[in-house]
Amino acid sequence: MTVNDGLHPERCILVTGGAGYIGSHTSLQLLLDGYKVVIMDNLINSCEEAVRRVVDLAGKQGENLLFYKVDLCNKAAVEAVFDLHQFDAVIHFAGLKAVGESCAKPLPYYINNILGTLNLLDVMNTRNCKKFVFSSSATVYGQPESVPVTEESRLYVLNPYGRTKLQVEEMMRDITAADPDWRTIVLRYFNPVGAHPSGRLGEDPQGIPNNLMPFVQQVAVGRRKELTVFGNDYDTKDGTGVRDYIHVQDLATGHSAALHKLFTTPDIGCTAYNLGTGKGTSVLEIVAAFEKAAGLKIPLRIADRRPGDCSVVFTATDKAGKELGWKAQNGIDEMCRDQWKWASNNPNGYRPVQEQPIDLKAVANGNHEAVMSKDIVV
Repeated sequence: MTVNDGLHPERCILVTGGAGYIGSHTSLQLLLDGYKVVIMDNLINSCEEAVRRVVDLAGKQGENLLFYKVDLCNKAAVEAVFDLHQFDAVIHFAGLKAVGESCAKPLPYYINNILGTLNLLDVMNTRNCKKFVFSSSATVYGQPESVPVTEESRLYVLNPYGRTKLQVEEMMRDITAADPDWRTIVLRYFNPVGAHPSGRLGEDPQGIPNNLMPFVQQVAVGRRKELTVFGNDYDTKDGTGVRDYIHVQDLATGHSAALHKLFTTPDIGCTAYNLGTGKGTSVLEIVAAFEKAAGLKIPLRIADRRPGDCSVVFTATDKAGKELGWKAQNGIDEMCRDQWKWASNNPNGYRPVQEQPIDLKAVANGNHEAVMSKDIVV
């Protein structure tokens, strides 16, 4: 179904951070759904090659995408883009997102995630563009008191990254309370994984990955020697932590559904939705599914639990299903299948391999040392 329903085929959507992992997949989905898309990204933790691939994958609809290298902290540059386009809505992904880094370097997180968002919202307000989808996170729930997590669960952040997400949410609630012309949706998603089924779009983190799946894939292609599992003594079926993993393609359709909701619901105010599958999967279950998809073994090292990690976290999906008409379509097998296709086709991410491609046969046979960093730019 085309979310525009044929009523407004010329709607133009600004996607900040659209060159990133979730932003690129969502931009592609919007193009396929009939929107015009303008991406604004400073490329600090993303790559313009992802934008080029979005254009290619969109086919003829790729003609409806424009890209600007802009930092939201540069308000004049943001205003310049708004001078060139009349946007019908904004989806806001742009921001720093590593929990550990935010604890060590909180100032850049407040500058990028808070100041950048304030600049964006102020420019939107002055240009009368008042439909906004915000990329939030399940980190706003901290350590949930019970599962499944619902949109009414206690909001309690434990790190600067989560604090920036919650502060933007609070700004949205204040803005919509003061001005009913604003329509805003907050999407709190859980653990995004997977890649586009083509194998041409995927997650390409700079430096050491902060999340499980990109770390698994880097071990699988020989960029890293082993996967560290933090804790195998939790009160779960196999002792490892359980999380709600969601395919990035399902997140992309979730954002498109949120846009449709904004365009069709005048009195929505500021509404939050959790996006997940409603099912928990353990670390070892993820590893086993990835090994099956890739046909190779992932070397593991068991370490102590990390402070603050929860044993089980997953979300209820009732609200998104009822109000957005959205439901995740992909399971763990599909997530791992698509992640491996991306990883095997792009072992060094979007960056070119300097010398020779990774010998995936050697990796499959357990010879990780033969394909470590001498062939790969890490």
